[in-house]
Amino acid sequence: MTFPKEFLWGGATAANQYEGAYTEGYKGDCISDHLTSGSRDVKRIFTAEIDPNKSYPSHEAVDFYHHYKEDIALFAKMGMKAFRLSIAWSRIFPKGDEEKPNEEGLAFYDAVFDECAKYDIEPVVTLMHFDMPFHLYKEYGGFLNRRVIDFFVHYARTVFERYKDKVKYWITFNEINFACIPMGSLEILGLYDSRTIDYTEPYDVPQKRYQALHHVLLASAKAVKIGHEIDTNNRIGCMISHVTQYPLTPHPKDMLHVQQQDHQFNDFCADVQIRGTYPYYMVRFFEDNGIHIKWEEDDANILKEGCVDYYTFSYYMSNCQSVIKENETRTSGNLLDGISNPYLKTSDWGWQIDPIGLRYTLNKIYDRYNIPIMIVENGLGARDVVSEDGTIEDDYRIDYLKAHIQQMDEAIKDGVNLIGYTMWTPIDIISSSTGEMKKRYGLIYVDKKDDGTGTLRRIPKKSFYWYKKVIETNGEAL
Repeated sequence: MTFPKEFLWGGATAANQYEGAYTEGYKGDCISDHLTSGSRDVKRIFTAEIDPNKSYPSHEAVDFYHHYKEDIALFAKMGMKAFRLSIAWSRIFPKGDEEKPNEEGLAFYDAVFDECAKYDIEPVVTLMHFDMPFHLYKEYGGFLNRRVIDFFVHYARTVFERYKDKVKYWITFNEINFACIPMGSLEILGLYDSRTIDYTEPYDVPQKRYQALHHVLLASAKAVKIGHEIDTNNRIGCMISHVTQYPLTPHPKDMLHVQQQDHQFNDFCADVQIRGTYPYYMVRFFEDNGIHIKWEEDDANILKEGCVDYYTFSYYMSNCQSVIKENETRTSGNLLDGISNPYLKTSDWGWQIDPIGLRYTLNKIYDRYNIPIMIVENGLGARDVVSEDGTIEDDYRIDYLKAHIQQMDEAIKDGVNLIGYTMWTPIDIISSSTGEMKKRYGLIYVDKKDDGTGTLRRIPKKSFYWYKKVIETNGEAL
């Protein structure tokens, strides 16, 4: 294997899926706290008011808030060198627009980062992972209101200053390009039209959505600049949900369609965050869709001065697209669906498994940007069964991760500057897409069921010990 000596092997989580304690320590509620549980067949619901007759899985999640010492000790036992986590914005500023932060929230993350330092685990910290303070959505209309940029920047400055000597790797917005499709309106932008019935298929006004996304890109750029000023050692990255797409047929129309979809979904936000300007291909996209972004005088300079240092992305699967073939079998996936690829197998939740696509994607990204890359989400959601002797034999997860790590090695041999891998996830947490527990990604089992019952006991799975060996040998023992 050819993994660099200082390669950051680790795992990734998100506060709204993992932390729980949603009203403890003076934390305010966030958008994710208003999402009900669901399943593959039952969609999650966004409710403006918390309904006591409904289940909201983020409220307890798997209670990292009270188990962080135990969990981080287990991560250390596994050998993790990096732990990607997010700070809950509303734990630092409960409403989002306060001048003074919540000291109890700040102290909690101090304790978490101190625990990581105890085991030489490098934190990789996301500033916003689908959890805008609910007050900013309700009172300001989310990022469509330019004032919210300043609230985010104030939050970013606060945590950059507080954790200056504890955190080096930062990410501004999780899967920022989710806002390039209507389904991302609420969780990235804080937009929710009153005419919407299903937040995953919202009433969409592209003009408002892309104007709000413009404000998010400005907020990210301002945060990056401030982060660099506070500590020149800070490394601040973007985070893209890269949904790799193939043309279903070699017809030129399919080739062109996939190129356009790739640009508009996978490339646009990263182009802005890395190159500091809007890419050429969005000009026609905006014209064709009647979108007119309102720029203020200094916006172009803000974007140029706030370019990120490294590229991070999630990769779970690939799909096919076609404008030629109709009535083809559809496949589900992370944020985008597509047409089934006959050469690939699928997971229990219908996501296509494509390890070679990861190598292809790594080469594509590095060829485009030539900056360091970190894979910060990659994993398999599956049903795990605890045997009578208390063990969990999850060979299917090992097979998935092994195949992807092998392709990471090939990409490094290709010349890609891959600096880290934080798989999704080191421990069972709430599924973002379905709100379930039974869709498990973790290497550590958490005794909790979809109905909320369970002891929250942590049990290492077979994959835990496998990944420990992978890390010990720097990727040689797969």
